[in-house]
Amino acid sequence: MTTQLETTGHDWRIGLAAADITPQEPIWLGGYGARSKPSEGVLDPLCAKAMAMESDGERAVVITTDLISFDAAFADVVLEDIRQRTGLAPRQVILNSSHTHAGPVFGIRYARYYGLDPDQPGPTARYNALLRARLPALVEAALADLKPARLSWATGAAPFAMNRRRYTPKGVVNAPYPRGYVDRSVPVLRVDGPDGRLRGVLFGYACHNTTVGSDNYRISSEYAGFAQRYVERVHPGAQAMFLMGCGADANPYPRGTYELARQHGETLGAEVCRVLQQEMPQPVRAPLRIAFDHVDMPLEPQPTPQQLDALRAQGGYYRQMADKIQALIDTGKPWATHYRTPIAVWQFGSDLTLVRLSGEVVSDYILLLERALGPLNLWIAAYCADYFGYLPSARVHREGGYEARDFITGFGFLDAPVEKAVVDKVRQLAKQAGREAPSG
Repeated sequence: MTTQLETTGHDWRIGLAAADITPQEPIWLGGYGARSKPSEGVLDPLCAKAMAMESDGERAVVITTDLISFDAAFADVVLEDIRQRTGLAPRQVILNSSHTHAGPVFGIRYARYYGLDPDQPGPTARYNALLRARLPALVEAALADLKPARLSWATGAAPFAMNRRRYTPKGVVNAPYPRGYVDRSVPVLRVDGPDGRLRGVLFGYACHNTTVGSDNYRISSEYAGFAQRYVERVHPGAQAMFLMGCGADANPYPRGTYELARQHGETLGAEVCRVLQQEMPQPVRAPLRIAFDHVDMPLEPQPTPQQLDALRAQGGYYRQMADKIQALIDTGKPWATHYRTPIAVWQFGSDLTLVRLSGEVVSDYILLLERALGPLNLWIAAYCADYFGYLPSARVHREGGYEARDFITGFGFLDAPVEKAVVDKVRQLAKQAGREAPSG
């Protein structure tokens, strides 16, 4: 059965739009360093979708994409394109990526990390141009679609996320660890029209889109795309959107095949549909208040030659990382002490707080922010706008392992105090946005 909201009036105007962003030519795929050639065809399409919202004179838009992630340099370009065409400032835009590892390498810093030059004619430059054309147009279309609506939300759970930080006598390795914490919750925001019909669904999950491995050379939106298409089949005419959570240390399990990606996606989609049909939704009322700022995240000191030698000795990805660090040191530029990244808190009345984080955020931040802000009516999205690499907690930094140190955008390694810096900034922004502080 469909649950009707027991509220009167329409606090919101909501607009929805979608665009196909599937590459039209062979292109290098992101996420796995072991690939040795460009893509070879398309398994399923990639989409970008937008949900525009308006209340009490405040406008904002959530953009979800079936992409690996936006590096800061390219995100800034796209956000400026959107600002020029719509008037929406970066604080008013959530630019989220599903982090599919079967999507194209694009952007500026991220492309260069793969040895590609985005300034030279070729597939990467053409795909960047496609995104710069279609994403601002997508936002324009969503704003043009603004109509009276009601918002509500509820939460379910899906089982396939698996912690991937396995403890061994030699340290933490990237492998399934059933005893480890992951966030398996499925937050679901529904958009109903004045007639009570479902218009749109924004749902989240905190798990890498890495069901298919580095041996896959075909483009795919992975489990997140299957989940969206499942919801849209069950609810014709409604737009489903996937918002990535704090899944940096979670992989789908089991994994390895395209059929497993379909299975996980349909499991997630079925849970979203169950929540829509069976859970009593909580009204999400206006106004929308946005608090936006940047946090200066502390970096480790410049590595010593001995530390770089130890990194190289691990081989593979770590050897490449050590070489990139040495190249940065050889430039003679001062070693950075901090990296600045954007953070935002969107407060929907007193009913829902949506935290927008950048980077690949480990699941510890779910627990850390629940303690800082209180666990109720809280939704945390990661992989937004600035993809700088992994955002470790102090625990992950101390234990080491794959998520502890990353050098994707070439600025250094985040240091353990990054946890306090991020949590303190989110707490400050939540207070500014009007979230009630937890008691005790």
